[in-house]
Amino acid sequence: MKLQQGQTWKQGKTYLRVVRLERLEVEYKVITDLATKDGTHHHVTKKEFCRLLKKAILLSPAGIPNVLTP
Repeated sequence: MKLQQGQTWKQGKTYLRVVRLERLEVEYKVITDLATKDGTHHHVTKKEFCRLLKKAILLSPAGIPNVLTP
């Protein structure tokens, strides 16, 4: 599995989005509703983040709703 900045993962009813990716650390956002994109930021080691993703599904960019307001 190759982590990249901006990836969105689905884990149960929540979504995890990689906000910032460094060599040993990951900053991610936990989102409950992709339409509003409201959530909380978390900062963990890359190892801990990979453990979170064990049962998560990577969403393709086409599978993420892009809500634009005029």
